[in-house]
Amino acid sequence: MNCAERLVSLFGSQAEVARRLKLDRAVVSHWVKSGYVPARWAMEVEAVTEGQIEAVEILNEANQRKPVRVKSRGEDEIFHGNSPAGSDTMNQYAPTKRIRSFHPPQRTLMGPGPTEIHPRVLTTMSQPAIGYLDPVFVEMMEELKGLLRYAYQTKNALTFPVSGPGSVGMEYCFVNMVAPGDKVIVCINGVFGGRMLENVIRCGGTPVVIEHEWGTPVDPQRLEDTLKANRDAKIVAFVHAETSTGCLSDAKTLVEIAHRYDALTIVDAVTSLGGCPVLVDEWGIDAVYSASQKCLSCTPGLSPVSFNDRVVEHVKARKDKIHSWFMDMNLLLGYWGATTRTYHHTAPTNSLFALHEALLLIREETLDDCWARHRRHHVALKTGLEAMGLKFLVAEESQIPQMNAVRVPDSVAAQEAEVRKRLLNEFNLEIGAGLGPLAGKIWRFGTMGYSCRPENVMLCLSALGSVLSDIGYPVHVGDAEAAAHDAYAHMHKAAAQQKKRAA
Repeated sequence: MNCAERLVSLFGSQAEVARRLKLDRAVVSHWVKSGYVPARWAMEVEAVTEGQIEAVEILNEANQRKPVRVKSRGEDEIFHGNSPAGSDTMNQYAPTKRIRSFHPPQRTLMGPGPTEIHPRVLTTMSQPAIGYLDPVFVEMMEELKGLLRYAYQTKNALTFPVSGPGSVGMEYCFVNMVAPGDKVIVCINGVFGGRMLENVIRCGGTPVVIEHEWGTPVDPQRLEDTLKANRDAKIVAFVHAETSTGCLSDAKTLVEIAHRYDALTIVDAVTSLGGCPVLVDEWGIDAVYSASQKCLSCTPGLSPVSFNDRVVEHVKARKDKIHSWFMDMNLLLGYWGATTRTYHHTAPTNSLFALHEALLLIREETLDDCWARHRRHHVALKTGLEAMGLKFLVAEESQIPQMNAVRVPDSVAAQEAEVRKRLLNEFNLEIGAGLGPLAGKIWRFGTMGYSCRPENVMLCLSALGSVLSDIGYPVHVGDAEAAAHDAYAHMHKAAAQQKKRAA
């Protein structure tokens, strides 16, 4: 039994421990979840337990939980041991710092990504590697494509994960679809719309930019007006859920408008896939990309994409050669196609194992329940944050449940970075900062994938309230947690009533 468990056992409940130490219950709950009492509480715990749990025990246990540097060999052996001839010359290139095995700390991740990873996914990733053309692996690839079609709600044959992060998925779409001279309308309302623009320029396309205030959705009327004035535009590109602001645009309407003017669409669903509805077939999306490390709760490094037949024909009809060999759709069709597989590149097999398991978890939960879970915990977090007096950047009707952007209060602006630092150092809790013109002005709280759990919401509210109170912001510690609990209770009651009516 660790010190946190002994402490709860000694006083009978987490609530009583919190009362004795004058803490919020969520803090004690986090201790139990983490499996240790933070070192800074060693003396207080020894005093309150009258020596039954000694400070030295807490310190030793806490130190063991910190990032551990494990020596696989003796330092002298590594740097000065028996070495082959010529090693003195080789050692001039060796790092001067003595490097040992790396073991990261266990964090609660509530930033813009990556998210915490489900234990099943981590376990699956540790399975033995196999060849990228192994028949067993090829069979798994087909299952993976089927699971992605479910997540995207599409029957597109060309649905698969690109080897690389979401930015590679973005580039894959533009490299294949934009030929030099093609006019492309780019809707920008945050960081990632700006990256779309960069891709158009680098592909030699002619961009037509529709700029929006950050934190507001893409305006359908402005898109239609721009298409009327640029009837030769071949593509419309926009971000569905802008990660930098937590703002959701109406993808269905934007795609309908684009198709009215015979333009193809490229949609960024990096933050939306798995967290809120992304209905590729129903909305008529032509090309879409996402990322593995957001609401899919997998490891970073894969970008699921999906293309309809219009896009495939568009790419095949190009007269010029795709200027990226690695991203050439025509070549990848031979590897991810439905027929005989041909070698293209060494696929990240174990990462694909992990994505397969992550998507299977969503299939088992069902998309409806997955979206509902993200919505439920967003409401609780939002209620708690607003109880602290914090204001959301985005209007309620355009907020996405998985990315919550709140304005930093003016009185705290000078200590914005310090708040994030203290959350990380004192509570092992990571939140995100603002980007671009919003740097230092907002905090971003991610409730995505496996990170989207009630214990994370309550820890976040408790920890943030404690830090803000310490620096003098007028917040009553406990009010936010109480508001969140009330929100959960209300939602549970409503769900129970709905279930009763359905029965």
